[in-house]
Amino acid sequence: MLRPEPEQRARLAEIRDNLIARIAEAEREGWLGEVDGLHVSLAGAEDKLVQLDSEAARRSSAVSLGMPTFGQITVRTEEVKTPPSAPD
Repeated sequence: MLRPEPEQRARLAEIRDNLIARIAEAEREGWLGEVDGLHVSLAGAEDKLVQLDSEAARRSSAVSLGMPTFGQITVRTEEVKTPPSAPD
């Protein structure tokens, strides 16, 4: 299944609205076979709109990676002891 492009959102919403109107008309006229097919198409259009909305939400949400502290990026070493002084 191809992923819809964000530029297609307005057109997909228009298609969804048209399908809803056609379903209502088919139900009024008693075209039961037509109603079933239109419901399948409506589910596909709504699925693509959900994909677009979730992709937009994912892209707009920032992910904090955090700023490492100095202690996290430096190598920890053991304390170096100085050798005892030689007696005078």
